[in-house]
Amino acid sequence: MSVERNLVISLLKTTKNGLVLIENVKQHARLPTAVAVELLEKLQNEGLLYLRSDSVVIESQGRLQLAVKAASLGADVQLISDLLCWQEFEEIGALALKNNGYVVYKNVRFKHGGRRWEIDVIGCKKPLVICVDCKHWQRAMAASVAARIAQEQAQRTYAFSESLPNISLNFECTRWEKAKFIPAVLSLLPSSQKFHGKVPIVPVLQMQDFISQMPAYLENLQVYHKNFKTLSHDFEDCRL
Repeated sequence: MSVERNLVISLLKTTKNGLVLIENVKQHARLPTAVAVELLEKLQNEGLLYLRSDSVVIESQGRLQLAVKAASLGADVQLISDLLCWQEFEEIGALALKNNGYVVYKNVRFKHGGRRWEIDVIGCKKPLVICVDCKHWQRAMAASVAARIAQEQAQRTYAFSESLPNISLNFECTRWEKAKFIPAVLSLLPSSQKFHGKVPIVPVLQMQDFISQMPAYLENLQVYHKNFKTLSHDFEDCRL
């Protein structure tokens, strides 16, 4: 294991509760003081953390970036996943969408067809509405389980598209003429298949690439179309 990778993993392990002493990080990584400080200063220059006189401060986004860095340095994805809490895991999906210009909504609850539904993360960027289900599991998904989860997310996404427009849900997409609703599942580890019923199963550390590249292979994804302009006209006709 490289020295830098060892330090990054130690940071992920020791900063789950926020601030940590440099001495504790050094001891956990089993590094000499001079080496530990030099590497911490390098990470600070990269904007991943802040150094105080005797401690390290890492914000939630910094921990997510450290997780990505650990993977790029060759750390085991299972280990990285285990070191992220649920809120951080969900935030990766939201952050990937925000970084690509999407307006993001989290923990969206709605009613449709006599049922209550919830979608973890929704991103809107005309004409796309990405509906993400976050699965914070500690092991890879079996194909049968992944297929069921993908089907359930497709059902949620369809229900959400059908529930709009809704006066209790103020979503940017309802002001567009048309929208394309796309279900996706965010997983800690890769599934045995990347798609199930045209619903993508995206490993958490690949979410950024998936969002940025998605428009290029949109025809391969499950898409639910909604024409809000037609609905607006129908509503106006009903009032006449």
